[in-house]
Amino acid sequence: MLDIKITRTTTPKAKPEKGAPLGFGKIFTDHMFVMDYTEGLGWHDPRVVPFHNLSISPACMVFHYGQEMFEGLKAYVGVDGKIYMFRPDMNAKRTNKTNRRLCIPELPEEDFVQAIQAVVTVDKDWIPADPGTSLYIRPFIIATDEYLGVKPSDTYKFMVILSPSGAYYASGINPVGIWIEDEYVRAVKGGMGFAKTGGNYACSLAGQVKAHDDGYSQVLWLDGVERKYIEEVGAMNIFFKIDGKIVTPELSGSILPGVTRDSVINLCKSWGMEVEERRISIDEVAEAHKNGKLEEVFGTGTAAVISPVGKLRWKDDVMVINNDKIGEVSQKIYDTVTGIQLGKLEDKFGWRFLVCEK
Repeated sequence: MLDIKITRTTTPKAKPEKGAPLGFGKIFTDHMFVMDYTEGLGWHDPRVVPFHNLSISPACMVFHYGQEMFEGLKAYVGVDGKIYMFRPDMNAKRTNKTNRRLCIPELPEEDFVQAIQAVVTVDKDWIPADPGTSLYIRPFIIATDEYLGVKPSDTYKFMVILSPSGAYYASGINPVGIWIEDEYVRAVKGGMGFAKTGGNYACSLAGQVKAHDDGYSQVLWLDGVERKYIEEVGAMNIFFKIDGKIVTPELSGSILPGVTRDSVINLCKSWGMEVEERRISIDEVAEAHKNGKLEEVFGTGTAAVISPVGKLRWKDDVMVINNDKIGEVSQKIYDTVTGIQLGKLEDKFGWRFLVCEK
C-alpha cells in the first residue's frame, strides 16, 4: 500500500465548460502522479503534485535509447454519479509485461491501480459528464539516468497525467477506411510488438502518412516475415466476422494484447458466438469478401471501444464491408461495453472498478 503525499495546486486552471469541444489529449488537469525508482531502493516517494513541466538532463537515457513505456485507460461518470474505471488490473498486468521486455523495474499491480485512483480522485471534478466523454488516463515510465551508454537505467520516473476527452464519435459511429500496408512492417516475433512502448508507434508513422495521403484513416499491418498474416491496426486490434464466426489474430508476440480485445472475446463467447484466435491471412480475408462471407470488420481499443471498418484497401483492390455501414455485432459490442462502463447494463464480469464518489 503506497503512502501517497498529496500537494494541491494553489492556482487551479479553468475547467472546460459543459458541452465545450474537448478533442483528445489536448487539455490536462491540475494534478499529476509522480513516483521515483532508484536502484537498490526500489520505487519510492509516491506523490500527487500540481501538473508541471519536467526539468531533466538532455543526457537522460530515455532521449537516446528509448527506454520508456506507457498505458492508456479511462475514468467515467456512471449513471449513479460515481466514478469508475474499466479493468485497470489488466493495464497493470500489461505494464509489467512491457516493463520486463524493456528492462524497466516492475510495479506492484496494486500500486499501479492505487496511484491512478489517487490522482483521479484529486481531479475528479475534471471528469466530463456529457454523453460519450471521459477522462483519459496516461500512465508512463521513463528512464532518467544521465548517461550516454547502452544499458538499463538505474533510475526511472513513473507518472500519471489526465486529460478530459470528448466523444470519439462526435456524429455517431461511422465506418472507417483501412489501408493494408505492403511496404513497411510494424513488428516481428521476438521484438517489442506486444509491448506498449513509443517505438512501436514511431515506426508506424510512415505507413500512417501513406494511408492518410490516400484518404484512409488507419493502417492494417501484416506480419514482418511473410507479409501475409494480419496483425493489428495502428492503435487497435482487429476482428473479422466471417460466415458467422468472429476471427481475430492470435497473440503471437508481435501484437498488443488489448484490454478491449480481451473484453470483446469474452462478450462474444458469452453470447454463444464462435470465436477463433488464430493466424488469418489477407488472402483469406479477400477470398471471404469475394464469396460474400466477410460480414463485418471492426477494430477495438480504449479510445474508440469499437471502430467499424467500411473499406479495406489491399494493393489495387478495395473491399467494401457491409455496404460501408456498421454491422449488427459491432453495434451490439459497442452498446454493451459502454453500457457496462457507465453502469447502464449489469456488469456480469466484474470489469468496473469504483474509483470514488463524485
